[in-house]
Amino acid sequence: MSVNFIPVCEPFLAGNEREYVLDAIDTGWISSAGKYISKFESSFAEYCCVKHGIAVCNGTVALHLALTALGIGKGDEVIVSNFTMIASAFSICYTGAMPVFIDAEPETWNIDVNKIEEKITHRTKAIMVVHIYGHPCDMDPIIEIAKKHKLRIIEDAAEVHGATYKGRKCGSLGDIAAFSFFANKIITTGEGGMVLTDDDELADNCRYFKNLCFPINGKRNYLHNDIGFNYRMSNVIAAIGLAQTEKFPNYVEMRKNNNSLYRKYLSGVKGISFQLEKPWAQSAYWMNGILVNPDKFGLTRDKLREYLNINGIDSRLFFTGLNRQPSLQKYGCDCEDDFPISDTLAANGMYLPSGSSLLEEQIEFISEIIQKASHS
Repeated sequence: MSVNFIPVCEPFLAGNEREYVLDAIDTGWISSAGKYISKFESSFAEYCCVKHGIAVCNGTVALHLALTALGIGKGDEVIVSNFTMIASAFSICYTGAMPVFIDAEPETWNIDVNKIEEKITHRTKAIMVVHIYGHPCDMDPIIEIAKKHKLRIIEDAAEVHGATYKGRKCGSLGDIAAFSFFANKIITTGEGGMVLTDDDELADNCRYFKNLCFPINGKRNYLHNDIGFNYRMSNVIAAIGLAQTEKFPNYVEMRKNNNSLYRKYLSGVKGISFQLEKPWAQSAYWMNGILVNPDKFGLTRDKLREYLNINGIDSRLFFTGLNRQPSLQKYGCDCEDDFPISDTLAANGMYLPSGSSLLEEQIEFISEIIQKASHS
């Protein structure tokens, strides 16, 4: 990779990561016990205004663990946005339940609240809301629907670290939430995840199932009453997470600043549009996603990506809708409905370099290259 290459999202480790990791190594606490795990769990949960944090090894298993803690299983249905990363649906499939897809709405690209109730059946047990690319879903009407139909709410908060909905932190808005700490996330541990909940029983369920169903209290007698999972996080990884959480507000502001700069430098470019931030939301701007209108811009999304790559700028495609996934078609999901917004986003969407450590001159350079591409 060229030294001048701008990656789509570099991890930013600018705090006590090295000190804490070396301490974990020097003291021998490198496995799934140690002070950094409990400190990371409590620190992250406190920032998100939630009572319990349960650290796990990645974001996908965090979703699976949350569903398991809720008792979701075979024969159940879970409503989920069609426009999301595949892990959202896979986690539902792991339980034996069936994902039921709802198209996105065109402004925030989140689940279309107005289409949820028509998909609710007697089998529906939960709604999984996915706060896409850092922007919260419109939660109040979703909560009303859930109460009306006695459904549970799982927040897929993998991309929304630090965002707020009407002043409330994402991750605190449903019954249970799942975060990812993959290398491109605002708070990262390389790999890792966490489940958040205010419910004591759900928290105990998570702690029980994540650790092979060993008793969460009492002696370890190697008798297991249920089938559990080894979803534990190591103390070394948690050491990185704690150091990251200490700078949580700083990293969120860096992402917001990136977005402000992109909007500033791309404001006059025809055919480029951004995710709309609603007045009731404060997006964390995990990624700076754009839609490319080829008729107005002069190039397709794919041609623009090629042009950026030639100039040393990385980018990524938007997600492909769940209804288009062969794996989910094989699983038996109903993929026959039309999902026009998801299809439009998948065909024309991409995200630009978005790492916390991006410099203004890099964003200005990227924007200049996009402007040149529109005239090429």
